[in-house]
Amino acid sequence: MPHQVLITGGAGFIGSRLARRFAENGDQVVILDSLIPQVHGDDPDTTSPSLRLAREHATVVQGSVSSREDIEGVLDGVDVVVHLAAETGTGQSMYEIDRYVEQNVGGTAKLLDLLANSEHGVSRIVVASSRSIYGEGSYRTDDGRIVHPSHRSDEDMAAGRFEVTWPDSGPLTLVPTDEDAKIHPSSVYGITKQVQEQLITTVAPTLGIEAVSLRYQNVYGPGQSLKNPYTGILSIFSTLIRQGQSINIFEDGLESRDFVYIDDVVEATFLAATVPAAAGATLNVGSGVATTVNDVVGTLFSAFGREVPSTVTGQYRLGDIRHNVADVTRLREVLGFTPQTSFADGVRQFVDWVLTEPVEADTYQRSLDEMAARKLLK
Repeated sequence: MPHQVLITGGAGFIGSRLARRFAENGDQVVILDSLIPQVHGDDPDTTSPSLRLAREHATVVQGSVSSREDIEGVLDGVDVVVHLAAETGTGQSMYEIDRYVEQNVGGTAKLLDLLANSEHGVSRIVVASSRSIYGEGSYRTDDGRIVHPSHRSDEDMAAGRFEVTWPDSGPLTLVPTDEDAKIHPSSVYGITKQVQEQLITTVAPTLGIEAVSLRYQNVYGPGQSLKNPYTGILSIFSTLIRQGQSINIFEDGLESRDFVYIDDVVEATFLAATVPAAAGATLNVGSGVATTVNDVVGTLFSAFGREVPSTVTGQYRLGDIRHNVADVTRLREVLGFTPQTSFADGVRQFVDWVLTEPVEADTYQRSLDEMAARKLLK
C-alpha cells in the first residue's frame, strides 16, 4: 500500500531528494519547511534548487515545527513521518543556543505532544539524528581496550596537541564507532540531536508508533547548500576554489570525518521508513571510511582540475571533535544496505554539479569572525 509521508525540513538537501524517492515508489509526500534564508537564500522561489526539486515531487507547505498549528495542518492522513527539521551547524550552535534548542528540541517536543493528544494515523517516525551525539568516536588503546576520550582542552590544542589521549596509554588507534558507543556530545548542536533522538525513541513507542533513529555522518553531494557557511566543508572549500581564494585548514589537517554520499543517505532513509525490520532500530548512516581534511582538499583540487593556495594554520574551534568514523555493520544487518559511493566518485559528481551553479558570495569569513569574536575560534 502507498504511504502518506510527512517530511519535516523536507525542502532541504536530504529531504527534497528523499521526497523524490518516495514519489518514485508511488507514495504521497507533504513537506513542512520554514525555508530559512541561511539555507535557501533570501528568495527561496528563485534561490533554492532544493525547493524547486521538492515541489516537483511533494506538496510543500511553508511553516515551522516550532508552531503547533503548522504541524497540525500537515498531519492529516499521514502514516509515516521523517523528521529532518533542525538547525544545523556545530560552530554556530555554540552561540545561537536558544535558537538551536527551540527549533531542534522544542520542535520535536511539539510534534510528539500533538501526536500524544490528538487522533492521527502515524505508525512510524524516522528521526534524523547525528554522529555529533557521540562527541569523540571510538579508539583502541595500546593494550586493546576500546575507549571514548573526553573533549579536547583549549590548553592542549593551543599547544598543537590535537590528538585525543587516554590515561596510561600510548597513542590511540581510531576504530569505527558503533551504535552502542558512549554518547557525550561536545557541542550544543550535538546535545540537541541527542535529545531529539531520545524524545522520539522514548515517547513514540508509548503512542504505538514505531521509532527509527538514523545517526547521519557528514552528508555531501549535488544539491548541498552552497549558501550556508556554517555547515559542509566541501561546499565552503568549493566556493573558495571557484573564487580563487586561499583555503585555511584548521589544526594540522589530519582531523577526519566519515563523508557519506547523498544518494546513499536517501536510500538508507527510505528503507528505514519502509522496511518492517527497521522498527525500533538505531542505525549509523555513513560510509565507514575516515577521510582527513587534507585529503578533502586534495580530492577537490583533483576534481576541479585546479588548485588554490592552502595553508595548515593550526587554528582550531572549541567544540570540534578530532575523529569519527561509523561502524555500518548494523545498517547492513537491519536494512540489507551498504553505502555504494566512494569519496572520490562522490566528490567528482559533486564538483560536476557545483560547476553548473552560480558562484556564491563569500560568507565563510563572516562565520569565522563571529566565532572568533566569541573566543570559540583560536
